[in-house]
Amino acid sequence: MLYVLHAYDFTDEQALDRRLAARPHHFEGARQLKANGHFVMGGALLSPEGTMIGSMMVVDFEHEQALRQWLDAEPYVTGQVWEKIDIKPFRQADI
Repeated sequence: MLYVLHAYDFTDEQALDRRLAARPHHFEGARQLKANGHFVMGGALLSPEGTMIGSMMVVDFEHEQALRQWLDAEPYVTGQVWEKIDIKPFRQADI
């Protein structure tokens, strides 16, 4: 099952520092997700000025429980980078 995740960063003064500190661990986790067939695509959400304000990921998990288990250990969650996370089932267009 595919899921699309839009995660918005905290906006306090230390938010960017937390993001940058957690970023190598987040990328390592994404590489592991990809190796295990769970990562479809993702990247940074940007403000109109080009500043990182969050993340978007499309992930593939057998069920939502597995998605939640991954998310509970995600460095951007444990490192308090993402404040608000919106997750929806996703159907990729077959064109």
